[in-house]
Amino acid sequence: MDFSSLEIFCTVAAEQSITRAAHHLARVQSNVTTRVKQLEEELRVELFSREGRRMTLTPNGRRMLVYAQRLLALAEEAREAMSPDQPAGVLRIGAMESTAATRLPSLLSVYHSRWPQIELEISIGTSCSLIDDVLMSRVDCAFVADAGFGHVPGIGGVAERSGLSATRACTEDMLLVLPPNHPPVKRPEDLQIRTWAAFAKGCSYRSVLERWLGIRNAEHETGWKLMELTSYHTMLACVAARSCFALCPKSVLELQRAPLHVRTQPIAAVDTYLIARSAYSSGAYEALLRAVDTRIRVTRENGAAR
Repeated sequence: MDFSSLEIFCTVAAEQSITRAAHHLARVQSNVTTRVKQLEEELRVELFSREGRRMTLTPNGRRMLVYAQRLLALAEEAREAMSPDQPAGVLRIGAMESTAATRLPSLLSVYHSRWPQIELEISIGTSCSLIDDVLMSRVDCAFVADAGFGHVPGIGGVAERSGLSATRACTEDMLLVLPPNHPPVKRPEDLQIRTWAAFAKGCSYRSVLERWLGIRNAEHETGWKLMELTSYHTMLACVAARSCFALCPKSVLELQRAPLHVRTQPIAAVDTYLIARSAYSSGAYEALLRAVDTRIRVTRENGAAR
């Protein structure tokens, strides 16, 4: 077993195709096929279920993928540690959809101009899934919201999570978004709409709204009706159509180009953290930490609240 075989295995798992994996790796298909078979023979298990040209992971394959990703990440970390003054290689960053849309573009633009040799890979997920991705080394670091959900024991929980280090990156002002003609709301009892919109379970901002509404289990809640959506654009459109209410970061609303026919009301402030495994260290990640710290310092000096 070598790192080249592990890289081929991970690529086939991601592409679910020998052909696409070979194209991605700039290798001939026969070489990719042979290396996968050799790895299976060495491990004495089938890693893939072959259905025509489609390659899907078997249960053993899924277990092996976790270890392969860890080993490749550790190898990259070791290479980075040997040249800390000249960071290079790949930095895999996870982020929530809202953070990727509002915070990352300017931050990563500055980062890339300073360190153009570093290749950035961005993946999107909920805070809950991103924490797992970091712990399982599927990403090197991630921007997550500290909202007291799932793994995280309450506000401040991200920083306390065993096995993780956390650096505060920004604070999001969370707005309750209501139809334009809705009366002012001070507490949940003031809401005239019983349908609320949110992303799938694991979204930290959904957790904030659930706590504010007093919802313990959305799937079994009889007083409220949940509308699960997959984008803020759709969510805001549904609110404007008077179908529901929702919770949204102020920074996302400020990105909207067209006038929003909605009413907003602040109800919370939620910190966003950049997290990584406590043992993780690389020049590329240290450079990102410095970029985040610089952004916070500049924001503070300019007198901005966030």
